[in-house]
Amino acid sequence: MEPGRLTSLLQFSALRLPFSALRQWESAACRRVNALNRRPLLSSLFGAASRLGNGWVWYALMFALPFVDGRRGAAVAGVIAINGLLCTWAYKWLKRTTHRPRPHQVFASIYVTEQPLDHFSFPSGHTLHAVAFTIIACAYYPALAWVLVPFTALVAVSRPVLGLHYPSDVIAGACIGAATSWTALWCVAWCGIPHLT
Repeated sequence: MEPGRLTSLLQFSALRLPFSALRQWESAACRRVNALNRRPLLSSLFGAASRLGNGWVWYALMFALPFVDGRRGAAVAGVIAINGLLCTWAYKWLKRTTHRPRPHQVFASIYVTEQPLDHFSFPSGHTLHAVAFTIIACAYYPALAWVLVPFTALVAVSRPVLGLHYPSDVIAGACIGAATSWTALWCVAWCGIPHLT
């Protein structure tokens, strides 16, 4: 083998090694966390959080805000809705692009009690929306943090526990949700939208 080609091969192998080790760690972590899903009480708790994270909590919040806080509440609900549409487009595009299979599709040992809403794993749409909606809602109504932050954490943890996502799916979803929501809040401040600034 030519020296230059051997050097390139070694460099490529060195680059792949950390990712290979990370994939192995993540796969093992996924199986360990999923063991919680075999405990009926925890399975019910995380299953309920996941189902509520499908959108019911966020729809109820957007519906309630105009009644509770008038025009300001309607404006906040509008920001949440628009950001939600952007989040939906982003995670659907990423799922179609990456085609990452879900853990239960890869490992026969994964115990699944909830059915996924779509086929692919990356990123976690539940976590993405939960983080995005929570940041925007809490920016205008800080008192909601006592309810929304623990609920968002429960939704995020539920996804790997239920065997539907890898930890990196959840982390990526949280990062994208945070980025879109902070961008939305910056745009609101920059535009000087009535009732919100």
